[in-house]
Amino acid sequence: MKIMAICGSGLGSSFMVEMNIKKVLKKLNIDAEVEHSDLSSATPGAADLFVMAKDIALSASVPDHQLVVINNIIDINELENKLSAYFASR
Repeated sequence: MKIMAICGSGLGSSFMVEMNIKKVLKKLNIDAEVEHSDLSSATPGAADLFVMAKDIALSASVPDHQLVVINNIIDINELENKLSAYFASR
C-alpha cells in the first residue's frame, strides 16, 4: 500500500503529516510506503490513500474512498482515529 500526505505546496506541512502517518502506522502495525507531495500530484493512480487537510480536500481530484481528510494537521490523535477507521473499513 502507498499513502501520500498532501499539502498545497508539497513541502513542510505534508512532510510533518508524513512523519505522523509513519508513527501511527507503526503503532497500528500496518506496513505501507508513505510519501509527501503537493496537491497537483494527488491523482487516483499516484497512491492507494491520500491524507490531506480539509481546506484543500475539496480541490483534490481523488475519489472519496481514497481520501482521509483531517481537520488539524498537528493532531496525531485525530490522524490515528481516522486511519484506524479507514483500515477497519477495508
